[in-house]
Amino acid sequence: MDAVLDDKLLSILVCPADRGPLLLVDGLLYNPRLHKAYRVEDGIPVLLVDEAVDVSPQEHERLIAGSAS
Repeated sequence: MDAVLDDKLLSILVCPADRGPLLLVDGLLYNPRLHKAYRVEDGIPVLLVDEAVDVSPQEHERLIAGSAS
């Protein structure tokens, strides 16, 4: 379901917290540096720091593995 966002859009999106690149995994935009995930609703990224979800170490490993495939 990673076709939720256009590749061109994904290439310019950054995390609002650290301005670093994001990974698109399982329909989420993920910041592996801060272990934060942002949702995508109807193809629209919700890049609000207050709505970011903290990701556990186990989920982090799963998301990183998923981004490599």
